[in-house]
Amino acid sequence: MDASQGATAPVSVYLDVDGVVNPFSPVGTTDWGGEWSIADAGILDVAYAPEVVAELNDLADHPAARFVWLTTWERLAPEFLCPAIGLNGHDWPVLSSQGWDEGPEWWKLTALQKDLAAIGSERIIWLDDQLSQESDARSWAEYQQDRVLCISPDPRKGLSRRDLASVRAYLG
Repeated sequence: MDASQGATAPVSVYLDVDGVVNPFSPVGTTDWGGEWSIADAGILDVAYAPEVVAELNDLADHPAARFVWLTTWERLAPEFLCPAIGLNGHDWPVLSSQGWDEGPEWWKLTALQKDLAAIGSERIIWLDDQLSQESDARSWAEYQQDRVLCISPDPRKGLSRRDLASVRAYLG
């Protein structure tokens, strides 16, 4: 038996920033009951829940997880966001909109599909607040059945405890 046959393909976790890690104009307290933290990411201030960052850092250490940036921040996420909020994502691959943002399809779906074809992950997790608004992406994910976990958080609150618990359970 080939050694690679016994290996489990990683679960690719595609992560957006705005509306997911950095909620839009958050009010009140975080899902954990604390205050929102504000950090200067060099290009703009970002709001975040420190608990989300801690949980993402922990999930990124999961042996089955392969985290990938899928955000309009592109290279700015690892360069500016990560050091500003303490997220250990500076070495994660970054998918780009370059060349994919000219067609009628959502560039993120096209970039994700190309990455999947190259990497071959059997399962994926997609964390993006726009997923609930993108019918092509939802249709594609539904066609994949249990291969895809899509989480589209409220963009004013970002990732919740429940969302991150779902990610952890899906990773196994």
